[in-house]
Amino acid sequence: MTDVKDDKARKDAVSKASGKEVYAADLVFDGMIYACLVRTSVPRGIIKSIKLPDLPEGYHYFDDRDIPDGGKNELWMIQKDWKCFAAGASGYIGETIGILCGPDRTVLYQLRNGIEVEYEEQIPAASIEESIALKGGPIIGEDNHHCKVELESGEGDIEEIMEGAHKIVEEELKTGFQEHMHLETNGMVANYEDGKFVFYASCQCPFYIRKSVAGVVGITPEDIIVRQMSTGGAFGGKEHFPDVIAGPLILAEYYLKKPIKLIFNREEDTRFSVKRHPSLVKFKTALDRKGNILAMDSTVYYNAGRYLASSYIVIQRGCMHIEGVYRFPHARVRGFSMATNTFPSCAFRGFGAPQTIFALETHLTHIAESIGVDPVDYKKRYLIKQGDTTITNGKIVEKVRVPELIENVCKASGYYEKSRKYGFGSGKGIGFSLYNHGGAFTGNGESAIIKAVVKVRKQKDGTVLVKAGQTEMGQGFSSAVCRIAAKTLGIPYDKVIYNYPDTNLVPDSGPTAASRSTMVPGNLVMKACQELKSRWNEADEIECEAHYEHPEGYPWNQETFQGYAYLGYGWGACVVEVEVDARTAETKVKGVWSAHDVGNCIDPLIVHGQVNGGIAQGIGWASTELLENNGGYFKQHSMSDYIIPTSMDLPSQEVYYANEPYQWGPYGAKGMGELVFNGSGAAYVDALSRAINRKITSIPNPTETVMGHILHSEKLTGGRK
Repeated sequence: MTDVKDDKARKDAVSKASGKEVYAADLVFDGMIYACLVRTSVPRGIIKSIKLPDLPEGYHYFDDRDIPDGGKNELWMIQKDWKCFAAGASGYIGETIGILCGPDRTVLYQLRNGIEVEYEEQIPAASIEESIALKGGPIIGEDNHHCKVELESGEGDIEEIMEGAHKIVEEELKTGFQEHMHLETNGMVANYEDGKFVFYASCQCPFYIRKSVAGVVGITPEDIIVRQMSTGGAFGGKEHFPDVIAGPLILAEYYLKKPIKLIFNREEDTRFSVKRHPSLVKFKTALDRKGNILAMDSTVYYNAGRYLASSYIVIQRGCMHIEGVYRFPHARVRGFSMATNTFPSCAFRGFGAPQTIFALETHLTHIAESIGVDPVDYKKRYLIKQGDTTITNGKIVEKVRVPELIENVCKASGYYEKSRKYGFGSGKGIGFSLYNHGGAFTGNGESAIIKAVVKVRKQKDGTVLVKAGQTEMGQGFSSAVCRIAAKTLGIPYDKVIYNYPDTNLVPDSGPTAASRSTMVPGNLVMKACQELKSRWNEADEIECEAHYEHPEGYPWNQETFQGYAYLGYGWGACVVEVEVDARTAETKVKGVWSAHDVGNCIDPLIVHGQVNGGIAQGIGWASTELLENNGGYFKQHSMSDYIIPTSMDLPSQEVYYANEPYQWGPYGAKGMGELVFNGSGAAYVDALSRAINRKITSIPNPTETVMGHILHSEKLTGGRK
């Protein structure tokens, strides 16, 4: 029988290595024209007038005034608050005013530069702090809260615990924007074919696009076909944002009925696309006389930008990970997604968990050092176990192998020896973090909202076609799902086919997000293949399908956020070692060690690649990836001034696994694509702060920031300033 862990190459290896893959930018249709978006240039204000230059023959401009009867100026994401067109008011720099179409892109850009927009400017609120202070007046409601979450678990009254504590430790920690910087920029081609609106899109969630933009021109999602093209990276940046591109495009297509290509250049993609949510986390932690935690009270703010997008779910996940891999006697968290006059924040690898995990890990490290205890030993006191209660008052269902992960990374890295040797302020530092990630959609999201369906089809030639809405965007799903099918059916891997999704040909198995693709759709493929195997000899062509069913006995209340938020978690530990040049502030990563429980690995090589990439991306977030927003305007807008780590900036990583099979995953597999991002940022900051003897409470830390820390650093015995 085919082994699920065989050494066959990825399904897309040859086509990508040879350059045969077809991306949206490669498409050419007869009569195709081009499009560009006309955007606002002030972060907050009233649009008083729009003056167009004379448009040559064959060039067209559309905006909200052209929406047909029955259509609405709204995009359907979590809610319908994101407008397709600015329609009289600018809520952030880069909001779409209109769309220009024509046969020559150079002429289009010249025409766009000739459009005159008159504004009545208003005072923007561009940061969390400015939003809390209601700078310029409320953006939404009375308090600028897009949404809020409150969770609490533990015995007793938290206010009484705080009042009776020996010591209260208060601390604020911050994270900044992060750009996805996928190799392929955003873009798609729209066409009108056989009475249907068709999008050839670089995207993560084809069915999202259908649902989001149909209402703009007053049609149904079934009137739209989305065909995913080869997608050169996404990381969450192509989850909802393609809706924002498809909205104006479908209006242009409604009138023109010809192929229209809209591809962002790199500057557009960096300046005018969604980002990771900046965060502000405030802790108030009660300690007894021995430094033990009695209760932890936290307040979490995320900069959601002008529109909600996915921030409702992002703040939930962030708050549900506020305890990380720990269980404290009492914990409370209050989370707020704040409206600001910045480009809306949206999904990014980790989906809100990295921000709170960075804050928690750093806070615990600082508490440990303040009482003279090694952070690793201090954190071991609070490790969560199977059967323990979570912040949502559910239970941990699976065995937790975090102690084994800690042992692996500490032994491999020489953590304790190096920690004693380097001390504080020697220019060398070693840092540590623990982290987890709940797999799939929160609570009952999979059963009540997603309702995933997959199909598998035996074809006349003996091959098996797997049908699902999951997209291949570099992460390896198309290969992993074929391995699952081959293993289940007992047929060769090369007899299984998985194509880029076409919403007209495959069922909706839910978004390619939330570390769910292998856990949920992959498991459904296994179940459908089990049925197909039992019926294999019935006919030359057979199609079987499987529907998601939530395991019984694990309730969830979406109104109160109580119950089992996640049935399966990935778990991780990471150690990072750095060396800092005190003269130049250049920081070199000298070693990275990590250990993970991701269940059984369907494809070890792909898993290993995800681990290496996720950890590198997390270190970039914490170190060099500075994205400054000055009054609503992103200062960095290219790969030359937004600095991501390269292969030359990081050493070879050592990775260890202690895998606990997940009972509801295909062959014991869990999701892992986001887990591996969550902890390396905290480990890097811990190492950096030890090396320069400076308490660091925010990220990123580019060279200029590190130099500032060095200039204010003092070598202190037993801790850092």
